Amino acid sequence: MYIETLTHISCWFENLFNTLGMNPFLASILNLLINCFVIALVAYVLDVFFRKVIIETFKAFSNKTKTSFDDYLVKSNFPKFIAHFIPLGITWVLIPIVFFDYPILKRLILITIDIYIIVLSVLVCRSIIRTTRNYLQEKPRFQDKPLESYVQLLMIFAWGIGIFLIINTLTGYSLVSLGTLGAASAVLLLIFKDTILGFVASIQVSVNDIVRIGDWITFSKYGADGYVTTINLATVRVQNFDNTFTTIPTYSLISDSFQNWRGMQESNGRRIKRAIFIKQSSIHFLTPEDVEGLKKIQLIKPYLEHRERDVVKYNSKFEVNKELLINGRNQTNLGVFRKYADAFLNENQAINKDLFLMVRHLAPTDKGIPIEIFCYSYDKTWVNYEHIQADIFDHLLAAVPYFGLEIFELPTGKDLEKMH
Repeated sequence: MYIETLTHISCWFENLFNTLGMNPFLASILNLLINCFVIALVAYVLDVFFRKVIIETFKAFSNKTKTSFDDYLVKSNFPKFIAHFIPLGITWVLIPIVFFDYPILKRLILITIDIYIIVLSVLVCRSIIRTTRNYLQEKPRFQDKPLESYVQLLMIFAWGIGIFLIINTLTGYSLVSLGTLGAASAVLLLIFKDTILGFVASIQVSVNDIVRIGDWITFSKYGADGYVTTINLATVRVQNFDNTFTTIPTYSLISDSFQNWRGMQESNGRRIKRAIFIKQSSIHFLTPEDVEGLKKIQLIKPYLEHRERDVVKYNSKFEVNKELLINGRNQTNLGVFRKYADAFLNENQAINKDLFLMVRHLAPTDKGIPIEIFCYSYDKTWVNYEHIQADIFDHLLAAVPYFGLEIFELPTGKDLEKMH
């Protein structure tokens, strides 16, 4: 019906121009322009009509279904792209008939339509791919997976195939030949080197479960310290704790070293590892009077009484001369403080006793003797963790003088003034 109508319109205008005595060449040009206008108008009207019908039908269908996949199809313009194919198909059929006497123009228009169909097909593929990504992101098992990397890779393949088909449509040369494929491969390797490296890296990251979206990572090389928000082919995006963003090349996750805090977050505690530096000149043996005074500290009274019995028994057995404290067995203020710190940690309700807990000496340094606290807090939230750690060291620092010890501190200007 459309073909007959257009044929009648074209004949009517041709007869009209002949009746008016118009120059044949000019009449041919005007007739051609009118045909182009009529076909464009018909294509536009059909496009608007089918687009409205298909989109509204698709929306009504998606509202009745329980799955959200079709909802994402609507949001990604899938019905709109599909609706374009119908007027394109009709136009593709009309062109050879209407422009039968104009083979060059007919070929140009058909090539343009073919290219548009290829581009439209790629857009339909993109819509389906993005819909699939959005749908999978709803599933808990895919929320921390680098889906964006696979979306970008599939889009590169889709556009690559589309470009090859467009070149084939414009030139007519076959792209299947070995030489063409080899040259195309070399160009692709050169242009998409970083993309290919990123794709390989994203697969390794996903398969080996190196990084997930939502992981807290520290990457000193790139100044990143925060949560991973996006993983794609080219980059990994990290939102730092100061709300800035750092982008890291994806392949750096497998070529360089970084710190992932997921293990801590999934464990039963967060490690506390910090030392107090004791001034070495303040360390000494405890006299019996010192021991009696320290028994007033409830946390270490049982230990002191038990240890005192062992010391007295040993010294009596071997008739040790106790005129000098260095003879025989003796307790030191540093050793008793270490036992106090250990008892304090075991009494602290914020510390997980099921995980490793230790108070130890480290090798003496030019800043004193480090007494290191090594334990795990139940609460892994950063703010709460820092509060727990601060409370522990506030108490221990304040407890040091009760054992006759001093905290090492470099001399300040006032200290130097007092020396003079």
